[in-house]
Amino acid sequence: MIKSFMPLIDKNTRILIIGTMPGVVSLKAGEYYAHKQNAFWKIMAKRFNNECEWLDYTEKKNTLLRNGIGLWDSLQSCNREGSLDSDIKNPLPNNFGELFATYPNVQKLLFNGQKAFVFFKKYHDTLLHNYDFAIMPSTSPANASVSFAKKYQIWENALIVC
Repeated sequence: MIKSFMPLIDKNTRILIIGTMPGVVSLKAGEYYAHKQNAFWKIMAKRFNNECEWLDYTEKKNTLLRNGIGLWDSLQSCNREGSLDSDIKNPLPNNFGELFATYPNVQKLLFNGQKAFVFFKKYHDTLLHNYDFAIMPSTSPANASVSFAKKYQIWENALIVC
């Protein structure tokens, strides 16, 4: 059984980016999106850090929070060999009802890939009616069919609060 991370969120979070479950590299590092080929932090650096390299993980997290962005995963735990979402077995959802009650300023949900949305919808369908949301192209290296430029364009447009 593997477990996801605690949410990265504060009272100023307006956009919550929702993944499925951290991959093997992320779990080992204890960091969201730690795989070097994952485009997530590269997209965030281009959008919020003048395309500069990050000093460390703390700077990454603080930059997101400063810009009203939080992170969490659809699943609290599951069984999975490797990192592919398609290999997830015995999923247990995170408690988004409690999270949203604690952090009521969240306005928009961005799902990092189709599977993150599928799991969220399965367990929290009624919550979707309360938020603007979009299913984003996965930043995972497994999603090589979409170029970085296209991923960035879609993410950049979605990282705006209505």
